[in-house]
Amino acid sequence: MTDSTDLDAEDRKIVTLARSARARNQVAEGAAVRDETGRTYVAGTVALPSLELSALRTAVAMAVASGATSLEAAAVVSAAEAPSDEDRAAVRDLGGPQTPVLLAGPDGALRLRVTAG
Repeated sequence: MTDSTDLDAEDRKIVTLARSARARNQVAEGAAVRDETGRTYVAGTVALPSLELSALRTAVAMAVASGATSLEAAAVVSAAEAPSDEDRAAVRDLGGPQTPVLLAGPDGALRLRVTAG
């Protein structure tokens, strides 16, 4: 486990936003991404009969739909042990292979920092 205080203020912010989305919407995951201008996009898991998206893929889609051309960082709050390959691929598609992906547990504690690549 990595101490969340190891994060800079902007990364702590997206972890906090992701955690809030998860709790507020009572969904399995919450996520937030920060684009090249510093704007953030926050989402929860989408689980409809006709559409299922992870929180992180939803946040990336929101960024793209809003005109973002790159990502600086991504965060997901989940009980999972690691971000899925599909989630990392979505971040990589917009942000590139070096974009950091932060995984925090439901308590907000940072568990893992990986790159999208």
